[in-house]
Amino acid sequence: MTMAGDTTTRRSGPLSDLVIVDCTMALAGPFGTALLADMGADVIKIEPPHGDGARSVGPLPPDYANPGTEPAAGVDFGGYFASINRNKRSVVLDLKQEDDRETLLLLCERADAIVENMRVGVMDRLGVGYEAVRERNPKIVYGALRGFGDPRTGESPYADWPAYDIVAQSMGGLVGITGPADGGGYPSGVSAGDIYPGTLLALGLLAAVGQARRTGEGQFFDVAMYDAVLAFSETVVANFGYSRAELPPRDRHHPKLAPFGIFPAADGSVAIAAPGPAHWRILCEAMAREDLIDDPRTSNLFVRSDNQEFVEQAISEWTSVRTKREIIAELGGRVPCGPVNTAADIFADPHVAARDMITRFQLPGNNPEVAIVGNPVKFLENPTAFYRRAPRLGEHNAEVLREFGIGDGSKSGT
Repeated sequence: MTMAGDTTTRRSGPLSDLVIVDCTMALAGPFGTALLADMGADVIKIEPPHGDGARSVGPLPPDYANPGTEPAAGVDFGGYFASINRNKRSVVLDLKQEDDRETLLLLCERADAIVENMRVGVMDRLGVGYEAVRERNPKIVYGALRGFGDPRTGESPYADWPAYDIVAQSMGGLVGITGPADGGGYPSGVSAGDIYPGTLLALGLLAAVGQARRTGEGQFFDVAMYDAVLAFSETVVANFGYSRAELPPRDRHHPKLAPFGIFPAADGSVAIAAPGPAHWRILCEAMAREDLIDDPRTSNLFVRSDNQEFVEQAISEWTSVRTKREIIAELGGRVPCGPVNTAADIFADPHVAARDMITRFQLPGNNPEVAIVGNPVKFLENPTAFYRRAPRLGEHNAEVLREFGIGDGSKSGT
């Protein structure tokens, strides 16, 4: 879907009656609130005077060479920031100043929820923590996203520790089961330690808002990045919890299912998963290896798992002399499979176009059209939409304050 021009004003989606005060920065929190904004929520992004530090993280538009030029101010629109702050409005507040703290509380009086990802105690010391916000609006939901949670829901010995994605991935078990078998663990290629906690933040917020609207009582909830990655890596717990088995790094194949992994192609790699008897038979026939259907080393899942190296070699011999396209043409729709896509492959994939998973839009100023990912949640009646590019720092101060009846709406915030 291509969005021409600077911005639009129409929100759509099933959450169009939801107002969220978003004090999160970086990746985890903004990702979660972006999902909600796509679904129609009015997300008011609160930023300090220097802005969210993610604004200047690359990839950067050409105008970054001349930050502050009008109307572009390219420093505001790094791809990292633009991707996860679409459909939001920016209001600058200096929470070290009493007037701006009062402005935040006034916003919360009319909001359904507030979310933040500060270190433990920061918002409390500023006088805008959960108890202060609840006093002004008992119906509000207060969500916190922290590395190791908030003491209100469970005192962690690491509560005061700072955390980033890589820390959550490592402590939550994901790194330990990722990468080559002898590699000692590898981080995910995406920031799973941010993205998944942010997704759970959005889920928890909706659950709590639903209850608040039924009962008239809001509540506090939090998501710990460590906890979220641990839940994401549930197989680590289940295997150890059942049999005290420590899962090794997965490498390119599943430790218990065969075949179920990544196989070489002449021009890259493909994923093939055929653990069940029907798919295994089809795969063997496609490879002209009908002998493997009843071979005692490969006749069922259990023996294939015991002879995984033999299974992988047989399949690799077939895939390695064929292109990804040739392999998928032979197996697609009959055996679970797919190419290992590059970014260029994804942009060219007809599925991605049909599902509106690439959103194209024009940045302000002398910049080319750019693209960010779309929202994967699709509604038939009131679809998610891209209706507003990521905001300039403080772009909506006057607009938001005027709508909320705060002062005369003249505070620029920049």
